[in-house]
Amino acid sequence: MQTQTDHQLPASFQFVTEEPTLEKVLSEKCFIDAFRAFLRSEFSDENIEFWLACQDYKEARSPTELSSKAKEIYNEFVDPHALKEINIDCHIRETIEMALQEPDFSCFDEAQKHIYSVMEKDSWPRFLKSDVYLNLVHKSQTEDGNKKGQEYWWHDA
Repeated sequence: MQTQTDHQLPASFQFVTEEPTLEKVLSEKCFIDAFRAFLRSEFSDENIEFWLACQDYKEARSPTELSSKAKEIYNEFVDPHALKEINIDCHIRETIEMALQEPDFSCFDEAQKHIYSVMEKDSWPRFLKSDVYLNLVHKSQTEDGNKKGQEYWWHDA
């Protein structure tokens, strides 16, 4: 059974001495899972859940599916009474509400960019210092046989 900090590393995992980025984390499932676990511990996992829902929304294949997903995202994250309400200003909320009349692939773009920025500026620096991240780095160093004590990150082979 996997624990909150026991994530499977991608097969393409290799070490480089570059600083990790939020963009890279959001491109690998095991790192998304680690970041999500961290955000959950800070009671702010609605941010990554919303960001991922927006990514999924952009994969809709029909106007009906687009409309359905748009309503789901609004109800779950944007509605002021939503249990997982994201922190956006009234201008962004109003823009989304108007766009819901005829949803297109970009109706959540402004909110998604805002939430990405919040995660990058607020949560991301704390994640890099968190036990979740440090355990993942330690596990990856152990699996690679690299125990130099430096923080390494990955790139695709």
